[in-house]
Amino acid sequence: MISVITGDIIGSRQLKSKDWIESLKKLFSQFGKNPSEWEIYRGDEFQIEIKNPEEALLTTLLIKAYLRSIKLDARMSIGFGDKTYTAKKISESNGTAFINSGELFETLKKQKTTLALKSGNLDFDTKLNLMLRLSLTFMDNWLVPSAKFIVIAVQNPTLSQEGIGIKLGINQAAVSRRQKRAQYDLMMDLDRYFRSQIKEITL
Repeated sequence: MISVITGDIIGSRQLKSKDWIESLKKLFSQFGKNPSEWEIYRGDEFQIEIKNPEEALLTTLLIKAYLRSIKLDARMSIGFGDKTYTAKKISESNGTAFINSGELFETLKKQKTTLALKSGNLDFDTKLNLMLRLSLTFMDNWLVPSAKFIVIAVQNPTLSQEGIGIKLGINQAAVSRRQKRAQYDLMMDLDRYFRSQIKEITL
């Protein structure tokens, strides 16, 4: 089983693409090779293959936080399943992970949500999507300082608050406040729960 993230950037026309596209490509390059494992197309749409499905949720949260840190956002769907055809470009590859991700992505606007997942396991999907909708009540409202904190914290999981403070140029007390405001601990609890549940459906 693999996972595929399909997304588009909300508010991309408010900024010149040169202000965000190169740094977004740099972020995506951590997830694999372009264009076989990730691709940005039609200006502000993207697709990413995450080979380890357990990493899928945290990857979307990192992308969301990065975009919120530059006053943009993303609408994203995570599809789980297999990969039956590998093309040179990810947008031309196929399998149930791609179908689940693509079909779900088309419904996000109607659902008025910015993040959802689909595995085909109804119980798992219902439970996790409810949790995501609840979590989005704060994640959709991350301000730039909170979002910057999350990007550093997710990319440097072993860093102390002091270490994060050095990277952000703020003191430890300010880091602690950002961590609380971003609801970071709750976000990581959600990720841990997701990992435990996805393991069960992949066994």
